[in-house]
Amino acid sequence: MQKLPLRSTTENKSTIYKKSGLDRNCGVTYSYHENEPPAIGGPETMNAEEQTCIKNDLTGRVFHSPGVPKECPVANKPSADDIHWYVLRVTYSRELALKDYLDLVGIESFIPMHYEIVVHGERKVRKLVPAIHNLVFVRSTRVQLDEIKRVKALTLPIRYFMDRETRRPLTIPERQMQSFIAVAGNYDEQIVYLDATTVALKKGDRVRITDGIFKGVEGEFVRVKGDRRVMVAVQGVMAVATAFVHPSIIEVIE
Repeated sequence: MQKLPLRSTTENKSTIYKKSGLDRNCGVTYSYHENEPPAIGGPETMNAEEQTCIKNDLTGRVFHSPGVPKECPVANKPSADDIHWYVLRVTYSRELALKDYLDLVGIESFIPMHYEIVVHGERKVRKLVPAIHNLVFVRSTRVQLDEIKRVKALTLPIRYFMDRETRRPLTIPERQMQSFIAVAGNYDEQIVYLDATTVALKKGDRVRITDGIFKGVEGEFVRVKGDRRVMVAVQGVMAVATAFVHPSIIEVIE
């Protein structure tokens, strides 16, 4: 497509860019029609201000570009009600690559991590690594994630973790995800990760921790590896259990 000459702000005060996709790094490319400004390239062709504005577009905030007034709104700006926690699948243990990309474009994400002893040559090194591979928890809108899936289809294929009952992408309630992050983000060696099959076999009282480093965490009070712990489960995906929790700082949720 032949690029149109850049017009002045006085000629295009009502112009709104129409997003067509993301480039392979972090920049957004834009389609344009007659009387619209030319397409924007990748980050390597833009200055810092332009990159910031493009990242803001991906996160649903106001953006602008040379020749377009800053007050121009974003088309299809997502509302807060559309934002959910989703679980995305990748292949070949490339979960950290996806998280790096999401961090770059300003989308919140989380990967459960833990320490492992890895061997480098003749040395053993304690290293922080993903506790489970090929999964990334992402807080965003369905529209934004669908766009990322489309653009990254060739370089980093992404799939939704599906809810088997609804046959739609699984979404995790905000309160549940915050409890999950509070436990999984602690990196304590006594934290235990459980797969979905094991989680299905463990049932306990619904409780809330009232004190200590896990204060406010809600989950099920169960016995894991001989200790009473609070387990926070993401249904059908995985769960994480705290270190030993004394019953004196547990309250049952009615």
